[in-house]
Amino acid sequence: MAYDIPPPDQRPEPGYYYHFKHDPAGPLNNYAYYIYGVGHHTEDDCRTEDSFMQVYRPLYENSYAYRNGGLFDLRPLYMFYKPAIREGREVPRFTQITDAAVIAELQAIKARMYGDL
Repeated sequence: MAYDIPPPDQRPEPGYYYHFKHDPAGPLNNYAYYIYGVGHHTEDDCRTEDSFMQVYRPLYENSYAYRNGGLFDLRPLYMFYKPAIREGREVPRFTQITDAAVIAELQAIKARMYGDL
């Protein structure tokens, strides 16, 4: 049962992140996301690995979630930490953005796209 599973020890902190597909030569917000936190699946018959989901929003306008009413994206939490393969190498799937100037620009993009959320 989903309610019998203890909460995960490892949870990404809310903030701005790049997905491994981000191209530094492209627009600042390509494959940029704002991570809100972790959600809990409420159905008893969900798979254990899907009990906790990462809740986030894309910060680029051609994303499915934005084009369809500003939806939130969900990803099983275990996948957030699962490495990805890029150009034959294992890389982190998401990397937190720490540059204050980049964060300021992404905050403005997020506000324009979604308002205060």
